[in-house]
Amino acid sequence: MDIRKVKKLIELLEESGIAEIEITEGDDSVRISRYPTSGYAAAPQPVAVQTPAIAASVDAPAAQAAAPVAAPVAAPESGTPRGHAITAPMVGTMYTSPSPTADVFVNVGDSVAVGDIVCIIEAMKMMNQIEADVAGTVLAIEAQNGDPVEFGQTLIVVG
Repeated sequence: MDIRKVKKLIELLEESGIAEIEITEGDDSVRISRYPTSGYAAAPQPVAVQTPAIAASVDAPAAQAAAPVAAPVAAPESGTPRGHAITAPMVGTMYTSPSPTADVFVNVGDSVAVGDIVCIIEAMKMMNQIEADVAGTVLAIEAQNGDPVEFGQTLIVVG
């Protein structure tokens, strides 16, 4: 595999919200990850990609990936606490712990700091750690373990 392609993949990872990418080209395979792989709920499976499709597969995630979106949450009539919403940066499945037998990342009432992992979203067999972008106390957890989530959906409210 050409070292220029590997460098381009690293740049893509740094510029986007993607946590991990793996490319297989013939007998060559490369996996680039922002985080250590221990503690994930499931390891991503290798994906065979034909050589001409590599450019398309590199460009598509960059256009779709985004940093976690956060927005202030107004207190609706349903009683959801007022605070800062940590929202889903992508469509996927939310997990509240790194594995089925591990403790959850956060509970209501826990204090979080900027950069603390609050959940994981699995998208296309890739585990993406979602970090708190504000410090505070967890007021509500809007999505539960194993729930499918959509882009922009409120996951956790921090106040």
